[in-house]
Amino acid sequence: MDRFHMIEARMESVTDGAEIVKLSKEHSELKPVFDAVSRLQKARQSVPELEEMAALNDPDLSPLATEELDALKTTLPELEHGVALLLAPQDKDVNASAILEVRAGTGGDEAAIFAGDLFRMYSRFASSQGWKVEIDSVSEGEMGGYKEIIASVTGDGVFGKLKFESGVHRVQRVPATEAGGRIHTSAATVAVLPEAEDVEIEILDKDIRIDTYRASGSGGQHVNKTDSAVRITHMPSGIVVTSSEKSQHMNRAIAMRNLKARLYDQQRTALDTARSDARKSQVGSGDRSERIRTYNYPQGRVSDHRINLTLYNLPQFMEGDMDQMINALINEDQAERLAMLAEELG
Repeated sequence: MDRFHMIEARMESVTDGAEIVKLSKEHSELKPVFDAVSRLQKARQSVPELEEMAALNDPDLSPLATEELDALKTTLPELEHGVALLLAPQDKDVNASAILEVRAGTGGDEAAIFAGDLFRMYSRFASSQGWKVEIDSVSEGEMGGYKEIIASVTGDGVFGKLKFESGVHRVQRVPATEAGGRIHTSAATVAVLPEAEDVEIEILDKDIRIDTYRASGSGGQHVNKTDSAVRITHMPSGIVVTSSEKSQHMNRAIAMRNLKARLYDQQRTALDTARSDARKSQVGSGDRSERIRTYNYPQGRVSDHRINLTLYNLPQFMEGDMDQMINALINEDQAERLAMLAEELG
């Protein structure tokens, strides 16, 4: 509370542009906490006053005070829970935009088709959230779908909702390429990386190599007749990023942004690993080798293995109706953060 008041006072007098931006960001982060704590304090202060009025045996005042007191006692636990959530360890990238990467795994052509289905699912969900999706790089499958597709998803709260999608997604169905009607199991991997701010990641010119090449495509408008595709190699980490969808100038900017996101993700992963002993499950860990979800078409179900949740609305889910699953994952993550806070407080 004191920190919030100090920032507000400082914002009224500061003139330096960089400091104004820094203070404004911290102010916006602390404002929800300040408001929630203020509401809780006000509610707690009202309890003894209402109890006193309820005990007056005033035929007009006492019933009203009793009614308000009962309502307040119902509201207090909700207010306390809300404050606890805000005070629990938070992911500072929860409101960030994100880089979405979907790659075909085991299963050949069917895996590429499934990767395409997943990307379409995420695009539909993004549209329902008012987010913008722009493809940065794509490698199409021979029978449809994608061997790999990378896109930027821009909007408020993108990473906070999509970060639980990182991992191995498994599909069980009869592929369109299967003549015998047998059920196959294929997989695709998903990675969701928060977009890094310029101030968070420093990339030195001496540490990168930039190459241009001619992008391949499926024909028609996708054929690239100039060396406009860009590949950036970050020597210290070995990370390689590419972009082949726009002009060379745009491809450089996209590839550099994606490189920053991957380097930032490395930092996040190292920090998550250091804290992993305090966590009770893999929810939100971003472990991309973990099988997180199965999409079973014959039974029309989608099952998330981290929280043991199965939904029998697979057709709607694949159309982007993911809110129930995502909200359940967010709630589980919040419960873990509250548990961590309780442990820290002893």
